[in-house]
Amino acid sequence: MKVIFMGTPDFAVPCLESIINEGHSILGVFTQPDKPKGRKQILTPSDVKVCAQSYNLPIYQPTTLKDGTAFEIIKELQPDVIVVAAYGKILPKEIIDFPKYGCINVHASILPKYRGASPIQHAVLNGDTETGVTTMQMDVGLDTGDILLCEKLPIDIDDTSLSMFEKLSKLGANLIVKTLKAVENQEIKPIKQDDSKATYTKMIDKSMCDIDFAKSAIEVHNLVRGLYYWPIANTYFEGKKLKIFKTKLSDLKGNPGEVLSVNPLVVGCADNSVEILELQLEGKKRMDAKSFLAGHNINIGYKF
Repeated sequence: MKVIFMGTPDFAVPCLESIINEGHSILGVFTQPDKPKGRKQILTPSDVKVCAQSYNLPIYQPTTLKDGTAFEIIKELQPDVIVVAAYGKILPKEIIDFPKYGCINVHASILPKYRGASPIQHAVLNGDTETGVTTMQMDVGLDTGDILLCEKLPIDIDDTSLSMFEKLSKLGANLIVKTLKAVENQEIKPIKQDDSKATYTKMIDKSMCDIDFAKSAIEVHNLVRGLYYWPIANTYFEGKKLKIFKTKLSDLKGNPGEVLSVNPLVVGCADNSVEILELQLEGKKRMDAKSFLAGHNINIGYKF
């Protein structure tokens, strides 16, 4: 098939590579414009752009899809299908309706459960034991199109958003080539979503980071792993922000926020407790709890 690919972050790269390896013709790759990153604000290309460059593919980086310029490019390229994976822009109806097989989105959840910007993180934050990838025939709504194929994966108790990104990225790469083959061979009957079961996930931001130890241990643990690798859950130690990168559940019981043990470092929650494994004090390096305790005097009974 003649394919236009639209994607931006690392999650989308395996999808692009699997389409290439399957022998489809990539007419062009649309990705977000280069963005300044780091303290020096160096203009940096997206992961998808870097991948496309390695295959010498035509790259398009429009700042908007609304002015008709991108549509003119697409009309000139004449794709059979447009594949979208975490592109980060809303597609106008004229683009969605143009290709022979429409636009197919690779979405990292079991639709319709988590629509929107952060389905992977919210599956972890909510303590789900299962998630997956859905390929969807796009329409003008936000992740409201008909389901084409869906495959599921378990979420382990210590999986993080990062580990699930990696697993779901690989799953999506396999699923999109299956979907393209089935669509081309007319082997798929699209299934309408049940809107009553849909949840819209908002963008993850730093306002979500503060740990409330008055919640259950599993809720605290889910927050830590759900916000890893960004923006990282945190508490405070002696007036400074203390980022918590990794925890595990503990059976010790005590008051919420109270240090119940220092070897290992265990903090009480509403029911049981969590053991803090990796952390970083503001202005310092990330380290394991043992190293942190070697340089900071924390006694049993200290209150976070």
